[in-house]
Amino acid sequence: MIHPHTYIHPEAKLADNVKVDPFTVIHANVEVGEGTWIGSNVTIMDGARIGKNCRVFPGAVISAIPQDLKFAGENTTAEIGDNTTIREFVTINRGTKDRWKTQVGNNCLIMAYSHVAHDCLIGNNCILSNNAQLAGHVILGDCAIIAGMSAVQQFSKIGAHTYIGGGSLVNKDIPPYIKVVRQPITYGGVNSLGLKRRGFSNEKVNEIIDIYRTIYNSGFNTTQALDYIEENFHASDERDEIISFIRASERGIVKRINNKDSEIVEE
Repeated sequence: MIHPHTYIHPEAKLADNVKVDPFTVIHANVEVGEGTWIGSNVTIMDGARIGKNCRVFPGAVISAIPQDLKFAGENTTAEIGDNTTIREFVTINRGTKDRWKTQVGNNCLIMAYSHVAHDCLIGNNCILSNNAQLAGHVILGDCAIIAGMSAVQQFSKIGAHTYIGGGSLVNKDIPPYIKVVRQPITYGGVNSLGLKRRGFSNEKVNEIIDIYRTIYNSGFNTTQALDYIEENFHASDERDEIISFIRASERGIVKRINNKDSEIVEE
């Protein structure tokens, strides 16, 4: 399963049925789980932890040191969950002493030429489309999708079940369950189609839509809207997640931009 034209450091730990194609280099402090395939011309550097049944396509570089001038050689990791696919020429840097790791969850798809910088935390079932770029310390919730050619500013937080439209420049936090579109980015409604595809009922989707109508359409400021939602909407996991996310946001959440040339119509 290991091609003779590869270099694998004798201290690297590969499960018995890992397949490694020619001209790949695997450094010392590396662990690779069962059933994983690593394509040609891949570089896996110290600190990589790759789970089971992953696929790493040619040209990817996993666990290179951070592109951070504060990095002082600390012993950090880049951790990839099970069943995750890393496509061609993806780069995933390992962490710094801020979080000590960069993490990509289970069942993710990181498409070609994407970059995941140091200390990013990506949840499960996420998709980064071609050439998506995450700066350092970004947090991405479960089932989030970032469309191609998008760039996310450092320390941004993106909630679960969100959709970031292609070519977006993300410089605000994105609450869960919504879409953001256009440039500058604006609230584009609830990610209704994505939620229904993942098994959310019509009743639950409508509840989320009503919550975001209160936040974006009521004329309240954000604090007033959250207080109103807490007092007038029945408690649910989704309501509480939205409230907690927005209240914890330090840089503020994405706004809604309305004008005659760029009007977003709520579902």
